[in-house]
Amino acid sequence: MLGDNGADKSVHWWVRNEDAAEYIRTFRHNPNYLSAVTVGIPKRHIHTNAQTVIAHANLIILNTPAAFLKDALKGVTPELLAGKIIVSAIKGIVPDENLIVGDYLQQEYRVPITQIAVIGGPCHAEEVSLEKLSYLTVASQDMQVAAQVASLIQTRYIKTNISDDIYGTEYAAVLKNIYAVAAGICHGVGFGDNFQAVLVSNAIREMAQFVNVVHPIDRDIKESAYLGDLLVTVYSQFSRNRTFGNMIGKGYSVKSAQLEMNMIAEGYYAANCIQQISVKHGIDLPICNAVYNVLYRHLSPVIEMKKLAERLT
Repeated sequence: MLGDNGADKSVHWWVRNEDAAEYIRTFRHNPNYLSAVTVGIPKRHIHTNAQTVIAHANLIILNTPAAFLKDALKGVTPELLAGKIIVSAIKGIVPDENLIVGDYLQQEYRVPITQIAVIGGPCHAEEVSLEKLSYLTVASQDMQVAAQVASLIQTRYIKTNISDDIYGTEYAAVLKNIYAVAAGICHGVGFGDNFQAVLVSNAIREMAQFVNVVHPIDRDIKESAYLGDLLVTVYSQFSRNRTFGNMIGKGYSVKSAQLEMNMIAEGYYAANCIQQISVKHGIDLPICNAVYNVLYRHLSPVIEMKKLAERLT
């Protein structure tokens, strides 16, 4: 979690673990993630208390995995978030409630939708850390909020777009992780590039069907926030979700794959949440269903992917 104080432009950073926070203060880099990147935040601005960061900030960026968001916000009250811009860089759904982060903030913390922004891809943090040219989409129903956030994160190697499709951007970011898991499973069981191309072309149509049902507005699914984010997550060497799926396809259990990766694959949690949402709305999502069957019903990856192959066109 990051907080930006609009008055003096200072950044405050919340770190969950005190040992990690002290390591970062001492050695100026995170030992667990992107460890080659130097942390330029002043030592006194690295906290282990979320309320402290929020109290200092006019703008808050949430980037904890969705499965742990409730724990991260424990002790935070609606009053503490009042009047602040909340930016979600989370690519997942809050479990139990089955809500995207924007909806969760509205329902649980009474944050107006116009004070919420979502950061979408296509972009991997690993390439940003290497200063490779990257693109981000900032979506908000208040375009001034979107423009403000975009201006804060734009650099010589990060280009930004803005959008008012906050729901489509956030749901697309959730779905692309499931499709990346599917791509990994398919690779793990032995399908090749020809099949992957068909899988991805079906995935973008499936994504369009879903977002057009849950939030029907005029959108171009071929834009970077949708198709671009899907492509980079499905194909990139840095994709945690593809890596996770590949391990499942090769015979790892969910638990053993998670332990070996030591990182969160949001697509695992998203598969269960999207399954429930799709059933509620009566949406047929063959790819998401196949991933759900493998991860949660513990059906054979080989058999499920072969069944899926018969449905794809």
